[in-house]
Amino acid sequence: MRKRVDVVFITLSSPILVGVYEEQKLIETIESSQKSSDVLPKIFQELAEKYDIKALFYTNGPGSFMAIKIAYIFLKSMSVLKNIPLFATDAFYFNKNQPIKAIGKLFFVKVASEIKTQKLEIAPEMYFTLPDVLEYSEFNATAAPLYGIGAVG
Repeated sequence: MRKRVDVVFITLSSPILVGVYEEQKLIETIESSQKSSDVLPKIFQELAEKYDIKALFYTNGPGSFMAIKIAYIFLKSMSVLKNIPLFATDAFYFNKNQPIKAIGKLFFVKVASEIKTQKLEIAPEMYFTLPDVLEYSEFNATAAPLYGIGAVG
């Protein structure tokens, strides 16, 4: 009998991080520096052959709109085709609420529950990590990308 797992995808920057969770606990981590459009199908196929995937989770922004679109289209397609629920949360859940690079000296920041852009002179160290325990309450079934964030210019 294959393990029933949740799979988390963080595709906003390189390396792409994929976490496999059993009963909300991280049991496997996959990292890839390849383009998400090339590697997501491969990773998903390998995981689907190894595990019974019960739910998909991903970061729906802020960050690279192209990376978000690719992840959303792929994961939404797998969700529909394989009848696996898809959930999303903002990227701040995976980087301890640190500013996220937008463009130039602009960064996305989260104040209270609002995401906006802010100019920062010094770029903070920012990296995404997979939590040891997946908190379902941080995710939403409305998994569409966060396109409502103010324009970056």
